Amino acid sequence: MGRWSAAHGGVNVPDLFNPVDFAVPVFILLIVLEMLWARKKAPEKYEPKDTLTSLALGTGSQVAGALTGGLVFAGLLQLYEYRLFDIMGNWGWAWWVWIACFVLDDLLYYVFHRSAHRVRWFWAAHVNHHSSQHYNLSTALRQTWTGFIAISFIFRLPLALAGFHPAMIAFCGGINLIYQFWIHTEAIGRMPKWFEAVMNTPSHHRVHHATNPRYLDSNYAGVFIIWDRMFGSFVAETDEERIRYGIVKQLGTFNLLHSVFHEWIGIFKDVWSAPWSAKLGYIWRPPGWSHDGSRETSETIRARWLQQQNT
Repeated sequence: MGRWSAAHGGVNVPDLFNPVDFAVPVFILLIVLEMLWARKKAPEKYEPKDTLTSLALGTGSQVAGALTGGLVFAGLLQLYEYRLFDIMGNWGWAWWVWIACFVLDDLLYYVFHRSAHRVRWFWAAHVNHHSSQHYNLSTALRQTWTGFIAISFIFRLPLALAGFHPAMIAFCGGINLIYQFWIHTEAIGRMPKWFEAVMNTPSHHRVHHATNPRYLDSNYAGVFIIWDRMFGSFVAETDEERIRYGIVKQLGTFNLLHSVFHEWIGIFKDVWSAPWSAKLGYIWRPPGWSHDGSRETSETIRARWLQQQNT
């Protein structure tokens, strides 16, 4: 989205840049450094075709963002005209307004991220981020191409309606995304306990990317893990069981277009063939839901695992 600047809604907007644009070269440098580390310490952490797929998905996501980001930003500006509170007019760009926006944006990211795993429509746009069976910094680049189609941007609309300027919202969202890059690694074990208690870390996010039944649908946090602790979705990493990455039904291919669109195609096929009473269920119910119970959701998989642990 480049830069965000203008006087809008009676508010002077500073000349803000998109922080992600400046972070991308650093991302690439850190990936190269991690690859060098893996080459000596753990060569199995990187697989060439998988890494190329991650880079291609990241590039495509940047292109998709460039094509649709302006529309989203324009929509936020329009909604900002109907804001409930004049935060910027009363307090301007004060430091505490930035902090409030960042924290609330992260809370809304948690809501979005949890929805992206619990509602199949949003999952269709998010699944490619989880499609790698490896967990390294290149995995962080597997961002959506179809977030605009999935209307994922609706989760940030409340901030504009509350009175935070869209330029501030976009900047805070960029910082949130940058923070999440470094937690996609196995090169870092556990952070200090006080940090693990409050912040999202590689340990917490490894759990989120796991397909092990004990870990499914947990640790949705972006920056602050406190949301998961507050809303009952936190699961700590354990050394008892090796983490398996990817999705419950692995893709089995490095085909780029299949990685991006397979779940959308699956939704279309299910809605087309399902009875009328179940069509909406294949859109709004959790991934794996079926009207006849022939498939498994993460809840049923985890429930079976818990039953096995208790027998």
